[in-house]
Amino acid sequence: MIKLSTKGRYGARLMLNFAHHYNNGNETVILKNVSDEEEISIRYLEQIVIPLRINKLVKSIRGAGGGYTLAKRPSDIKLSEILHALEGTCCLVDCVDDDDYCHLIPICATHEIWKEASRFLKDYFESITLQDLIEISNKKNAKAKAKKKAKARSKDKSH
Repeated sequence: MIKLSTKGRYGARLMLNFAHHYNNGNETVILKNVSDEEEISIRYLEQIVIPLRINKLVKSIRGAGGGYTLAKRPSDIKLSEILHALEGTCCLVDCVDDDDYCHLIPICATHEIWKEASRFLKDYFESITLQDLIEISNKKNAKAKAKKKAKARSKDKSH
């Protein structure tokens, strides 16, 4: 079935990490810290950050206190922009993005299916911002903490 590459998945996690730091007032983040927090190889993060910088989604700050930061507010960066920078166009098959790719497009019924499915996927990723991801992350973290706390309480009561 359809899968995002590791680059796309890790890139979204990297950007979410930057967004958390951005919202907490820590404008710049060094990749070593992201590597530790996200459990992603620093070498891989170094590769991922390049297209994000080229596409003006992150900027690098040199010198003491330097590192990387978001180039825009989390609410102004869409998941579709991140995935496009890392994965390319959001099309299920090549013929959707390139009318010259196949001579059968004018008579191909499945082309219409792939075209519409690609549009749905693109629209979905276009509707999600980094700020939305932060909110999802915060909710999940709060649930996980509550569950851990409840488990610890029940463990204490049994002893």
